[in-house]
Amino acid sequence: MTAASSLSIRCFEAADTDAVVALWLDAFPEYKDAGKPQRNPHLSIANKLATQPELFFVAVKDASIVGTVMAGYDGHRGWLYSLAVDPTQRRRGIGTRLVRHAEAALTARGCPKVNLQVLSAKADVRAFYESLGYHADDVISLGKRLGALA
Repeated sequence: MTAASSLSIRCFEAADTDAVVALWLDAFPEYKDAGKPQRNPHLSIANKLATQPELFFVAVKDASIVGTVMAGYDGHRGWLYSLAVDPTQRRRGIGTRLVRHAEAALTARGCPKVNLQVLSAKADVRAFYESLGYHADDVISLGKRLGALA
């Protein structure tokens, strides 16, 4: 039995908050950017729980949260966010299973296409998604921060 095969994926529950925040602090440097975080993990969780909370998934192994993924669907496109895997559990198929789980949930809603964004400096992350069939669209992603720690 592989590490990923003993894994379960379920919807996030409020009791998961501390474990998810700890995982994200390890996985996402922007949460702890030299004393000036660009994102607030508690706010990210609260915002997701207010909008399609059924599309916030956690991967659990041996009663510990080892991964997360958020998805969203606006009726036109689906999106994936916050895919994270515990650094000690990487390269065991957990990220792949989380992505496939989120894709299945979006497909069940009639979603025709999934988008995601990867920082250009993250070649390893881009390679992971490309291995799952994702490719760079010929678009420019524009963004604007609204409010503090949005």
